[in-house]
Amino acid sequence: MSDVQLWTLIFVGLSFSTYIYIAYASRVSTTSGFYIAGGGIPAPANGAAIAADWMSAASFISLAGIVAFSSNGYAGSVYLMGWTGGYVLLALLLAPYLRKFGKYTVPDFVGDRYSETARAVAVVSAIVVSFVYVAGQMSGVGLVFQRFLNVDTTTGVVIGMVVVFLYAVLGGMKGITWTQVAQYSVLIIAYLIPAVAISVQLTGIPVPQIGFGQIIAELDGLQQDLGIAAYTEAFTQTNRLNMVLITGALMFGTAGLPHVIVRFYTAKSVRAARYSAL
Repeated sequence: MSDVQLWTLIFVGLSFSTYIYIAYASRVSTTSGFYIAGGGIPAPANGAAIAADWMSAASFISLAGIVAFSSNGYAGSVYLMGWTGGYVLLALLLAPYLRKFGKYTVPDFVGDRYSETARAVAVVSAIVVSFVYVAGQMSGVGLVFQRFLNVDTTTGVVIGMVVVFLYAVLGGMKGITWTQVAQYSVLIIAYLIPAVAISVQLTGIPVPQIGFGQIIAELDGLQQDLGIAAYTEAFTQTNRLNMVLITGALMFGTAGLPHVIVRFYTAKSVRAARYSAL
């Protein structure tokens, strides 16, 4: 086993052990605690858990790849705008009303607000969306473990499912929330290290956004030399109307994700729910 593989196993093992310990330390014995963490999660921690939902396999792997391999970065940025805009919709239109309602799930809200038929539609929608979303996420998990642990994809998926099952059952939503706070810390560091390192190496500036601004003209020139559209040239692959429509679809889709919506039930108050999204 190489040194890289050994350190990878050590860090993965430490991370998973930390997640499971947090779930065990946060274990609950009430229905409210299991489903919505007793509605007692502080806004900054709740916001970190929401951010961990955003920084999932979809964005950590797929979004980065789409932006990198599009013939111009703008074409891939529609996903960034759509997924992020979904949280704006949640904060303004859904979060305060869900938190004020005081139930555990969106189907409860829909059923009490409208009808039992509407509740049934909401239940079916939540189940379908959850299965489709989990399938994509588990595929990402399998890919990550395949690369870093040298196992096949199926084994990687099983490992991920076992770890998630353990901390979900042990701690319920409270355990999941505090585990995701830890995951957020790991993910944001994992994002920043390469971004800062590349920015320093290419521009001498440690702030990636500023460094990127310094070389954007070079990126445009490089892509044009390669015979493709400039990085900043808008609407070369997708016209303006389609960009707006795709962004809107992704915004509404993100705002409807069950595991994201439930985060606003765990906040202490309506104000805390809005602050969490912010």
